[in-house]
Amino acid sequence: MDFKDYYAALGLPKTATDKEIKQAYRKMARKHHPDVNPGDKSAESRFKDINEAYEVLGDPEKRKKYDELGSNWRAYEQAGGPGPQYRPPAQSGGFRTMTEDEMREMFGDSDPFSDFFHTFFGGAAGPAGADDAFSSTGRRARGSRARAARQGRDVEQEIELGLEDALNGATRRLAISYNGQAHTVDVRIPAGVGDGSRVRISGEGEQGAGGGKSGDLYLRIRLAPHPRFERKGKDLYTRVPVPVMTAVLGGEADVLTLGGKSLRLKIPPTTQNAQVFRLKGHGMPTANRPDETGDLYATVDVQLPRELTAEQRAHFEALARLDKDSSQR
Repeated sequence: MDFKDYYAALGLPKTATDKEIKQAYRKMARKHHPDVNPGDKSAESRFKDINEAYEVLGDPEKRKKYDELGSNWRAYEQAGGPGPQYRPPAQSGGFRTMTEDEMREMFGDSDPFSDFFHTFFGGAAGPAGADDAFSSTGRRARGSRARAARQGRDVEQEIELGLEDALNGATRRLAISYNGQAHTVDVRIPAGVGDGSRVRISGEGEQGAGGGKSGDLYLRIRLAPHPRFERKGKDLYTRVPVPVMTAVLGGEADVLTLGGKSLRLKIPPTTQNAQVFRLKGHGMPTANRPDETGDLYATVDVQLPRELTAEQRAHFEALARLDKDSSQR
């Protein structure tokens, strides 16, 4: 069994503060997380080493025992490893190594920590309580401490939505993967979410350990481009075709909303091309505030005729003459 340098695992000196240890753990855990490195066995092994290092260095009591162990490691090694023949000197603070049977009973074969961790931190009850600590009750109690409850990590996943789904809200069935395992979850996305926003799904992240609660799932929203509408904050923008005669003489035009409703827009006489009209309350809702709704802005596209009959041409020519005469007066 090899000595585990937990400080090196986190890239820290032995003088590191509690804050520096926590920061280093978070940074390295994100870098080597299995979700970030799918199928990479070396990253998975590194991730386990980082977790184990923080399990010890992040706990003041375990860290103290680990630091005391350093100067006694050679004596331990020369004594032949685990077994009753070795006892640390009094100044070490005391620990008792465990037999293989005790290790298996306490941790099981699937425990993620190394033999080094099990030996020195699974049963560090101290000499005074050695007999009681290794009774069947003591083994179960210390096993529970070794498997201290730890909350699962949060998981983030990107999801693409259509603009209609953002308008009305949507339910999606997602395949979530972490630690090499996948499961499906049905999530409800509220109406009004914007591009780049995050939606939190409580308890659907990584499962906790030792009875700890699961982390949360965060969905990063990406809105797909829409062929007819553009979103700016709570407002929507669209274009409405208006025949040239309606633009000149006035009338009405149909405006279709994102929700599929047809509105009648009043077009005043001599409406100009690219003129913008506001339709209040027909934009996007605000997430978690359904009473706050944006507006729809309709930009006029004046439609010129592609072909003219002889009669239409004659009328346009007459109109052109009238326009010329009026400009000369």
